[in-house]
Amino acid sequence: MGTAPAQIPTSFGHELRACLRCRLVKTYDQFRESGCDNCPFFKMDGDNERVVDCTTPNFNGMISVMDPARSWAARWLRVGRFVPGCYTLAVSEALPEDLQALCEEVHVQYVPPKRV
Repeated sequence: MGTAPAQIPTSFGHELRACLRCRLVKTYDQFRESGCDNCPFFKMDGDNERVVDCTTPNFNGMISVMDPARSWAARWLRVGRFVPGCYTLAVSEALPEDLQALCEEVHVQYVPPKRV
């Protein structure tokens, strides 16, 4: 496994949030301190407002992925190319339009949730 893992959530309470693009799960403080390991172009580190815009506390289920490239579950959830870490099964909000445009600008795929 050559990819450095994402931070594991330091708490499993109400402060957990999921990235709206890649569904990585960390605490609010972890996103504010180091941003999203899969989406550095969102530049969340140090920006409280950006963390709120790019993440959500509304998600369903969670899975820990140790080897994304070899995990059938990671491939099924479309996180097989992301860093090892904790991911949600589904988010219930879409990424704001300005951030969807940012994904397009940096040539990164964004797949909106099936039910919004």
